[in-house]
Amino acid sequence: MSFLILDKVVKNFATTRAVDEVSFEVKPQTIFGMLGPNGAGKTTTIRIITTILTADSGSVLFNGQPLTELHAEEMGYMPEERGLYKKMKVWEQLVYLAQLKGMSGRDAKRSVFEWMEKFNIKDWWNKRVEELSKGMSQKVQFIATVIHRPKLIILDEPFSGLDPINSNLIKEEIEALRKNGATIIFSTHRMEQVEEICENIILINKGKVILNGGVSAIRHQFKQNEFSIRYEGRAPQLPADRFPVVRTENQEMIVKIEDHFSSIDLMRELVNQEVEVKSYNEILPTLNEIFITQVEGKSHE
Repeated sequence: MSFLILDKVVKNFATTRAVDEVSFEVKPQTIFGMLGPNGAGKTTTIRIITTILTADSGSVLFNGQPLTELHAEEMGYMPEERGLYKKMKVWEQLVYLAQLKGMSGRDAKRSVFEWMEKFNIKDWWNKRVEELSKGMSQKVQFIATVIHRPKLIILDEPFSGLDPINSNLIKEEIEALRKNGATIIFSTHRMEQVEEICENIILINKGKVILNGGVSAIRHQFKQNEFSIRYEGRAPQLPADRFPVVRTENQEMIVKIEDHFSSIDLMRELVNQEVEVKSYNEILPTLNEIFITQVEGKSHE
């Protein structure tokens, strides 16, 4: 059973339909990617899930139950616009936010210390939030999001402002949270991170879901039947009506296989020509390439 189900969710603001019959499911204990350009409807959809907003129509099921405001305590939401109180000390801020989510003061303080030690920021225990760098503030915001062990964690651009080392640290913690039972929704513009950590995604544009499925399945769906051939010595001479060459550079040839022919046919051609092949790989489009073509294509409709 899916942990989160949205079915034909609609949200209007005056004459603008921000969310237009959005439907998708998130399996339990998975990392789910929510993608889309600015103004696509991602944030409004997230605010409906977190009960900040109410949908005009459609339904949301949370862990098998109709979504209510009571479910908010079982969620952790890290918005792109960070919301820390700048004048508070770091530990006071985190303990206060943990208590708002139902933790006792004692448990919250102990958990805050453990997380700050894990992130190597315990020296900032008594610092005010306004003294933190952007990257340090990002770590504190992440702790505030997950400290109460939520069942659903929603992260909007969680790696913004982080260097590669701290990005990897957060990435490892996201995976650890998933292994420990959390379901995670990850919203970002960084497509390479989506390919790396997400199992399933949706792409929202102009309030509508235009792509929905597994990362691997979507990349295969949009493949162009192109193959990369790395070779030594002379370049193969391929028949253009069957295997047109897209480009050749540095002993690598990108070849498109026309309809009615297969990769086996291409390999036979190479064998017949006695080409010294070093590698032979199908080229799949990146999510970034798919994102650009789908969003640009829809914008002209």
